[in-house]
Amino acid sequence: MANAKPTKIWLSSPHMGGGEFEFVKSAFETNWIAPLGPHVDGFENDLQSYLKVGHAAALSSGTAALHLALIIAGIGQGDLVLCSSFTFSASANPIVYQGATPVFIDSEPLTWNMDPDLAEEAIKTLSAKGQMPRAMILVHLYGMPAQMDKFQIIAKKYNILIIEDAAEALGSHWNGQMMGSFGDMAVLSFNGNKIITTSGGGALVSDNQDWIQKARFLSTQARDPAPHYQHSNIGYNYRMSNVLAGIGRGQMTVLADRIVNRRANFSYYQKALADIKGISFLVESPGFFSNRWLSCILVDSALSDGVTREDIRLALEKENIESRPLWKPMHLQPVFKEYPVWVNGVSERLFDQGLCLPSGSNLSAADLQRVVFIIRSLWNK
Repeated sequence: MANAKPTKIWLSSPHMGGGEFEFVKSAFETNWIAPLGPHVDGFENDLQSYLKVGHAAALSSGTAALHLALIIAGIGQGDLVLCSSFTFSASANPIVYQGATPVFIDSEPLTWNMDPDLAEEAIKTLSAKGQMPRAMILVHLYGMPAQMDKFQIIAKKYNILIIEDAAEALGSHWNGQMMGSFGDMAVLSFNGNKIITTSGGGALVSDNQDWIQKARFLSTQARDPAPHYQHSNIGYNYRMSNVLAGIGRGQMTVLADRIVNRRANFSYYQKALADIKGISFLVESPGFFSNRWLSCILVDSALSDGVTREDIRLALEKENIESRPLWKPMHLQPVFKEYPVWVNGVSERLFDQGLCLPSGSNLSAADLQRVVFIIRSLWNK
């Protein structure tokens, strides 16, 4: 057909390895469908071994994991929690679930993550008013590690709990240590667009056994040990099913390949667009290793002959290719407009100029070439 729509290229679609079916099949054959089961235990063990952390609880989502982390940390009404402003709203929503107050901190240009100097400035200002923050939620954005060395010093100095939001950073590391193993607790996500998926799911990890045992207890409706249904605590239906955990176990066997694929996508874009005026990339500093969950570009219209990131997005959309602006900062979101924020302009510039390009580990060479061709055509005009 002359007017047939071009084949869809997704931003980041699920990529099965084939082995997932065998784990799911075994769940059906043994009738371990729901809830829990041996695949949940196996998936938790896989995560613990991979991240080199002591304990893991497989849950229904990364958001559920973050919510439980805050409950376990004792965060409640009136408490202050530092949070990256440049992130997805799921990083901040659980703070509000608890009746606590998010304090949004802007980014720094080295990693695009929370600015440690700005974070310390906020802590000093708030503590001088008798409002010392209780915890900080640090996001490793698009797979790039935050400056954990500086944040560990800050956390120790002011006795603030670190919760890593490693939802986008499974497989990333800093100086050889896996993201998700630095904080007091860390959350992971296995949503459909993540580097590995269980269709929907997440995990809470920590070296503190008591905390993870409490997460398991709370996530299964906080049922007391009794022959009848008895509850002394408010619980949640946050546990991962045995079937989904089976998918996760299969995905873990191909995680290393997925990281290679994603990083290859980034390298291709970086080389193919190197000569285009006004386009830049987030590079890895020494010691930083990103899984390159999403390949992102910045488009400076002052240097790009007037081409903007929105011009690129619309040109790709016209050809049935999904791309997406970088996260709109939380301090610009209507729902969070009343909360305190420390800004330096970095996240707003990133939002104005940034675009996530198709980054799935299942992209073909032809897919990547097609994306680059459309981008380059805007300058060729």
